[in-house]
Amino acid sequence: QVSLVESGGGLVQAGGSLRLSCVVSGSLATVDVMAWYHQGPGKQRDLVAEITGRGDTYYNKSVSGRFTISRDNAKKMMTLQMNSLQPEDSGVYYCNLNRRGTPYNYWGQGTQVTVSS
Repeated sequence: QVSLVESGGGLVQAGGSLRLSCVVSGSLATVDVMAWYHQGPGKQRDLVAEITGRGDTYYNKSVSGRFTISRDNAKKMMTLQMNSLQPEDSGVYYCNLNRRGTPYNYWGQGTQVTVSS
């Protein structure tokens, strides 16, 4: 059984920074792809960034150059460094783990980010 716990959300002014963390309880395999998703108020949940077990990354165009995703397999942790935050970045950020080649897909409970203008 895998569980994901996010932390690091909060309130920040536009232009500020936050660092989100996601800790994995249970197994973390190199085939696992981990990702951050963002859900703004009244909107669907969108992919922000993802990282493979070997460190390959993908970023949504809206955050490219501002956000950095990283992963420490030994510590079973993923982080999202968010810089130059804008009000449209506000919402709930969810940690996701997808175990490729299996039906297993896990979500954290989410952490709230609020960016004031």
